[in-house]
Amino acid sequence: MSDDGIRPTEEQKRRQRGRSVAIGLALAGLVLLFYVITLVKMGPGVFDRSL
Repeated sequence: MSDDGIRPTEEQKRRQRGRSVAIGLALAGLVLLFYVITLVKMGPGVFDRSL
């Protein structure tokens, strides 16, 4: 069985890796932003309650 598919060049692989890292960082930033917004909306009283 031969693999005659299209193979990306090293430059294309490097660019794809860079895009993947950028998307991952953007996603992590959004998660952090939503977490901070949630804490702000809940107010400072959330830290004063006993567990």
